[in-house]
Amino acid sequence: MGWGWGLLALLALAGPGRCGPPLLPFGAEGGDAELEAGDDVSSPALELSAPLHFYGSAVHSLHVATNGIIGMNKPSKEEKYLGQFPISFGAIAPFMADLDTTGGHGKVFYREDSSPDVLQLALSYIQRGFPEVTFDPISVVIVTWARVAPYRIPSEDAILEDKRNTFQAVLASSDSSSYAVFLYPEDGLQFWSTHSKNAKEKIPATVGFSQASTNYLLWEKLGSYNIVAHDEESIRSLYKSSNIGKPGVWVFEIGSSSIILPAKVSSSLESLEYNDYEEYQEVTSQPSSSIVTGIPPIESSLNRQADFPTGKTPPDPFQVQRFYQQQPQVIDVEEFDETGIVFRYNTDVQQTCANNRHQCSIHAICKDYSNGFCCSCIAGYKGNGRQCVAEGSPQRVNGKVKGRIFVGNNPVPVVFENTDLHSYVVMNQGRAYTAISTIPETLGYSLLPLASVGGIIGWMFAVEQQGYKNGFSLTGGEFTRQAEVIFLGNNEKLVIKQKFSGIDEHGHLTISTEMEGRVPEISFGASVHIEPYTELYHSSTSVITSSSTREYTVTPPERDGSSSSYTAAYQWRQTISFDECIHDDSHHPVSATQQLSVDSIFVLYNKDEQILRYAMSNSIGPVSDGSADINRNPCYTNTHDCDSNAVCRPGTGNQFSCECSVGFQGDGRFCYDIDECSEQPTVCGSNAVCNNQPGTYRCECVDGYQFSADGRSCVAVEHVINHCLAGTHNCDIPQRAQCTYVGGSSFICSCLSGFSGDGRACVDVDECQQNRCHPDAFCYNTPGSFRCQCKAGYHGDGFQCVLEEVEKTKCQHERELALGSLIPRGSRPVGDFIPQCDEYGNYKPTQCHSGSGYCWCVDSYGNEIDGTRSGPGIRPPCLSTAAPPVVIGPSVRPDSIPLPPGTHLLFAQSGKIEHVPLEGNNMKKADAKALLYVPDKVVIGVAYDCKDKMVYWTDISGPSISQVSLHGGEPTAIIKTDLGSPEGIAIDHLGRNIFWTDSQLDRIEVARLDGNQRRVLFDSDLVNPRAIVADAVRGNLYWTDWNRDAPKIETSYMDGTNRRILVKDDLGLPNGLTFDIYSSMLCWADAGTKKLECMNPSQPGRRKVLEGILYPFSITSYGKNLYYTDWRRDAVVAVDRTVSKENDNFQPHKRSRLYGITTALAQCPPGHSYCEVNNGGCTHLCLTTPAGRSCRCPDNTVGVDCIEQN
Repeated sequence: MGWGWGLLALLALAGPGRCGPPLLPFGAEGGDAELEAGDDVSSPALELSAPLHFYGSAVHSLHVATNGIIGMNKPSKEEKYLGQFPISFGAIAPFMADLDTTGGHGKVFYREDSSPDVLQLALSYIQRGFPEVTFDPISVVIVTWARVAPYRIPSEDAILEDKRNTFQAVLASSDSSSYAVFLYPEDGLQFWSTHSKNAKEKIPATVGFSQASTNYLLWEKLGSYNIVAHDEESIRSLYKSSNIGKPGVWVFEIGSSSIILPAKVSSSLESLEYNDYEEYQEVTSQPSSSIVTGIPPIESSLNRQADFPTGKTPPDPFQVQRFYQQQPQVIDVEEFDETGIVFRYNTDVQQTCANNRHQCSIHAICKDYSNGFCCSCIAGYKGNGRQCVAEGSPQRVNGKVKGRIFVGNNPVPVVFENTDLHSYVVMNQGRAYTAISTIPETLGYSLLPLASVGGIIGWMFAVEQQGYKNGFSLTGGEFTRQAEVIFLGNNEKLVIKQKFSGIDEHGHLTISTEMEGRVPEISFGASVHIEPYTELYHSSTSVITSSSTREYTVTPPERDGSSSSYTAAYQWRQTISFDECIHDDSHHPVSATQQLSVDSIFVLYNKDEQILRYAMSNSIGPVSDGSADINRNPCYTNTHDCDSNAVCRPGTGNQFSCECSVGFQGDGRFCYDIDECSEQPTVCGSNAVCNNQPGTYRCECVDGYQFSADGRSCVAVEHVINHCLAGTHNCDIPQRAQCTYVGGSSFICSCLSGFSGDGRACVDVDECQQNRCHPDAFCYNTPGSFRCQCKAGYHGDGFQCVLEEVEKTKCQHERELALGSLIPRGSRPVGDFIPQCDEYGNYKPTQCHSGSGYCWCVDSYGNEIDGTRSGPGIRPPCLSTAAPPVVIGPSVRPDSIPLPPGTHLLFAQSGKIEHVPLEGNNMKKADAKALLYVPDKVVIGVAYDCKDKMVYWTDISGPSISQVSLHGGEPTAIIKTDLGSPEGIAIDHLGRNIFWTDSQLDRIEVARLDGNQRRVLFDSDLVNPRAIVADAVRGNLYWTDWNRDAPKIETSYMDGTNRRILVKDDLGLPNGLTFDIYSSMLCWADAGTKKLECMNPSQPGRRKVLEGILYPFSITSYGKNLYYTDWRRDAVVAVDRTVSKENDNFQPHKRSRLYGITTALAQCPPGHSYCEVNNGGCTHLCLTTPAGRSCRCPDNTVGVDCIEQN
């Protein structure tokens, strides 16, 4: 079917007198590809000549699917995404529904086009929606769904039999931005819902955009998404509505990092009947936590904003309102200009006060506008209309704080959770008192300068000067705040995330706070003083930002009768995101810039109570130097004498008056609570009791009754809930406690065996304190249990241990025979070989003949390993496959210890992997620590995946290849079979592959990072392969072979082609190899020639960096330095390769051989790979080459549908 068919179909759709938008030309004759017919079909990757900019990322290929979507990655099976939004693989959805082109029921065409005529057609739509933007498209992707049918259940719903839909998506891209145009011809959409295969109901189509998920080791973070339409009424109106004033045309800017921007409707509409498509709601929307299977939402890292108008609970029986919160939106604190505002269109349902009055506070009025409604507080109350509090009344704020904070140079963070925060605000003074409890002394004093943690509450209730509004008047106490603190000097950084959720059922504002980062250390007992300061708050729609530099003075405790104070400073910047009413233009009289003045600042840490206290007075007003008359009014300077439950009303000059807050009576200097329950006995209605509270009252249902849907009247309780079954109990987690249902809605919490507590909080019982094991055994406590293990020299189950006799090993027995202990000394031949055994009776890996001076390597059975025999005076670099016995003592869990941010050196030392942080090119030796203990292993090679922050290593005692996260956790063995002696290991972080050498099997292999899809690259012309490195960007491999007869360094492409010898002359024992991707230099360490050398693999010649080194084993590079491990020095040695000089060395506390070493970079190096996107289009292994990539199958392909191609 060609262009002619496409144009005829378009004309048929338009018909006489039709006014739908013209589709861009489509059809096979114009170069369109045609999607295979079917119910759930997706195209191969459409490789783009110009990348599509989507949610701030560049997309290089697309997948067109039957079901009205264009995937950023290959779509999953339709049952995993239809009826859901967002979509994990990322998609643009002009009409996502269960569509079916089987049996000639429509076609799907797609192509990329850069012809001038097509570019101009797309540009005409875009310029109409974005007239002020300069956009020069260089490529357009056109996808057309022509007369496609809905999936229909056989014998059901005959009305859908002949319904067909036609629509088109146009994606236009320039060098820096991209736009999407959705075109819906009149009569092009004849159905709006399709049947679900999993249920009998119909599911409406969805129109929108979805960013691809980010996959982590144990969870999936879904991306941002934007919904244009997702119900039948909205879908039905797409052909007659628009956001550029042309019916059926919808234009969006899609390249921004977190927002899809809709076009703004032109004032000169083609027809007034389309005015209603201007009405849309701006909401912040993030995927429901239920979509992330098994993973709860991470509250601390989320930012929420409510819909406006919002869906709320019915009015509370109290004089406050509670609102449902929308799903969370992740905001990157590094990019404060991105608020994550997401939009939805409501094309034909007018939002009015008549059906949304419950959205407003009971102390507010609702007013209709042409495009919607707004709420505003009545006289005597302050707020944004959705939340209102009595003017002048003291306010309370409650919440929780958690954090993970490093103090000074301490590598171990202080971690706290579920810590209480309480704040009391004297509203007519703008003074806020905040207390945070249970802050340990190791952190408390160092948090004293951060008064702004509680300062946000002061901003909310700052005294307002005429024409200016504090935070509560703007937000109603419903907002998110993200702040970044950078301490000047050492550049420590702390991120503060706070979420304010409005007023709860007790009339208190609620807040959650999370802090993470590093703060300078302040000595115990010190005091901190903060001078008054001012801060400018800049407002725009739904966003407030501020930044400043603040100083504080620290006075350490006196020592020897004296104390020297010092002044420090930090830079502060924050973003406050909230939802405001956009319909009332008169609702925005507030200046775009307001000045917050803060004085009388008091900070204190009580070490006995472990309470951190902040207090400050706040006022909000114009930007000034403080000389304006209005600033000296007692109402603004807090020098009035009004009651704490009164409002201070400024007059002329220094005149003012006091007025009791709502719910109080008196002259304003003295105010008394009004008992509403006594004055209005029936205020709460039947089956309820009234409880008077300061300034208000509270209604509570009597036993057996609960509030009905209106939130005011009490009705009998009809249903009981089995909280144990529903999962709504408050027992501890199932691993520590059990919930037992006892009838009605009651339940009992009890701790499991091995734990103690009340069932709601259970702690592990340390059975080892109860002497349950035998005296000659060690006890190891575990969560909920324990285990016993007999000491060395004893055998038994740990509860009973018996002394055992030690049997001689094979090596010890042979050595005794050779030494003549079992035969007369005189009969032993002169010059016989005598086996050498280590202290545990194992064969030493290197055996030497005392008479001839020759040395060679042996396996664990004492057998000589081919290709290792060396001449007199040369000891080959043999590896022991026997792990030393576990040292007797407390058990060490095989967990990795989380590392602080930055770049580190990782190196292996027998049964553990250690790390040394790098500061620039210098080793921070004082901060060196063990990363991972595996005491029963012999770790040789170490590699690092900078993308997923994973460490990989080889173990020759198992043998095995394992991985562990740099963020902490237990190690996992990914390969445990068909290994001999795995030594060198390398990671392709772009192609997601792992390479390793095996000196026993004499081969080099590759596999995916999870250990699957193994393939042997080389199994010939290898004798003792050891080190291996990968150039992920250029697609090259390099490895060493220390074959004593012909040592060499070889190279090949990652797919195993183009193998060749790179270096073979003047080599001895080339043990270590490293490739610096920044300088393209390949460097090696040779234990035979005792040299460090480098070369550029693409250029002739090599350069000696250093001579006379002792016995290098492994090498890595970072910056100008090379770092190698040395067997003679038992040290990590740093060499400046620019001046060919050793500049530092590090010896671990425990002296023993050091093996592999690698660099754990803080960020991945720049560069891209053909295998980086969608696995390069390969079904299995994607292996990068300098000119592209090769698709290769694993060795075991029985029953595997695999395609090999270049």
